[in-house]
Amino acid sequence: MNSSVQGHVGSGTLGFNKHRFEFMTSTDTRQQLRAARRALSADHQQLCADQLASIICRQRFFLRAKRIGIYLANDGEIDPSLLIDIALKAGKQCFLPILHPLKENRLYFGQYSTNTELVPNRFGIPEPKFNLARIAPPWSLDVIFMPLVAFDRQGNRMGMGGGYYDRTLAFMASGDRLQPKLVGLAHSGQEINQISQQSWDIPLHLIATNQEIICARQK
Repeated sequence: MNSSVQGHVGSGTLGFNKHRFEFMTSTDTRQQLRAARRALSADHQQLCADQLASIICRQRFFLRAKRIGIYLANDGEIDPSLLIDIALKAGKQCFLPILHPLKENRLYFGQYSTNTELVPNRFGIPEPKFNLARIAPPWSLDVIFMPLVAFDRQGNRMGMGGGYYDRTLAFMASGDRLQPKLVGLAHSGQEINQISQQSWDIPLHLIATNQEIICARQK
């Protein structure tokens, strides 16, 4: 996403309260927000993770979901590991993103359990060792929890800039097949008033922060 970002970061705890981003590029905003979330203390990160799991585990979409796409936190992202534990104990299947070895900037989703062997990808992020028998196509998942750098209340998401999720979920633009519910996970302070949407961007249905669930669009 290369367009400008307008507005300000929401009144969260990332140290950007009331900081204005008019006339800043998305690259500037991305770098500053990534630095801010990396600066959060371990205690604060744990508190936010606990709050996030407490909110999500009561939601109907989570209770009904049987197959969940989710991620392991990196670079200061809000940590959904407690949510993974809750899901696995409830008998749900969890799938982590795996960098596609052949298609550029696309993801597989590999099944994950507490015994799954993890290997670092080219970015140093742990992911399940590739096993074709344990790969789930994204359309087969009930919910996909997605990390983000910034979000707005219209369901627009600023990611790390590689476009992995947008390319992987491009099939959702047609609306002609089964689709997972897309839920962005974030610290509350990662909110921005407006993110300009590009034609290839796949918007979120919901955003879940450590403070609330934000309904961005109806499925």
